[in-house]
Amino acid sequence: MNAGSLPFQIGKIGHVALYVADVARSTRFYQDILGFHVSDIYQDDMMPGGAVFLRCSPDHHGVALFKATEANPAGAGLHHLAFEVATLDEVVLARDHLRRHDVSIDFDGRRRAGVQIAVEFRDPDNHRLEIYWGIDQIAAGGEARPAHEWKGASSLEAAIADPVVGQNTRLNDPALLRS
Repeated sequence: MNAGSLPFQIGKIGHVALYVADVARSTRFYQDILGFHVSDIYQDDMMPGGAVFLRCSPDHHGVALFKATEANPAGAGLHHLAFEVATLDEVVLARDHLRRHDVSIDFDGRRRAGVQIAVEFRDPDNHRLEIYWGIDQIAAGGEARPAHEWKGASSLEAAIADPVVGQNTRLNDPALLRS
């Protein structure tokens, strides 16, 4: 069955649930480093080890943190979790914020397919996280950008200096890259 014949259409990822080694430590990370807010907490009597539900939008939760177990270890089974921001300036600001909080950055720049400009890093349980802007949009029945237009870039500065076709990489605040 192809997506066009389904009686519904998925718009975006709604939330991701993660197994973490230390629920309190990971809650602090998502709150203090990424700005999430706690919506609900399960105590041990509701679920062994408890759980925390965090939000970054009006949705009840975008991330749920569950205590890891031997059967479900911390960091297992997830490639990465991506968070979209509204402007390119916010990606630069996010990178600066991560650096100020001594969060090691795995990558910043532009990957290939999707051509989003991003900063990639890890949470305390080694989950790969991405904050991005400018991912290609594909209209219903449309085709993805051809691979010869992808233009990977190994830094935000390089991605901004050499945009892909149709991607406006002008910062609202050009001074962001000088700080």
